[in-house]
Amino acid sequence: MQLVRTVMLSAALLLAATTIPSRAQTPIPAPVAATKAHKLAIQVSENKPEVMALALNNAQNVLDYYKAKGEMAVIEIVAYGPGLHMLRDDTSTVKARIAAMSLAEPSVTFMACENTRTNQSKQEGKAITLISEAKSVTSGVVRLIERQAEGYAYIKP
Repeated sequence: MQLVRTVMLSAALLLAATTIPSRAQTPIPAPVAATKAHKLAIQVSENKPEVMALALNNAQNVLDYYKAKGEMAVIEIVAYGPGLHMLRDDTSTVKARIAAMSLAEPSVTFMACENTRTNQSKQEGKAITLISEAKSVTSGVVRLIERQAEGYAYIKP
């Protein structure tokens, strides 16, 4: 039994030695420059159509700027407080624009504060439905804190 194991091990080592090229034969690839994505978090905390439009304008301008330079941008728009109306299906004045932007720019995401959603639901006595592009986060403010800690630039239009 020991002889069979030794023969099998020897065969495996011989096979490995003949099929794996030596380091001298294998060229080492040149380091690839990592494309650094520019990261931006945008706060929307006001129920004003002009603020919502400005946030979307800011996002598009940043995307266009970096695309022209051949660089990437990742943008997260975080809505909380009265700004949650931006992402509410029943009250958003910019939902068509968000739908179009989401299709054209997958690097832009929309985050809705669940704390605000719960409070607005209680105040209005009805369930609050978000637009399909919105994702929920427990707290919009905490999300912004976390994004800043991850190196995101932060703006509030």
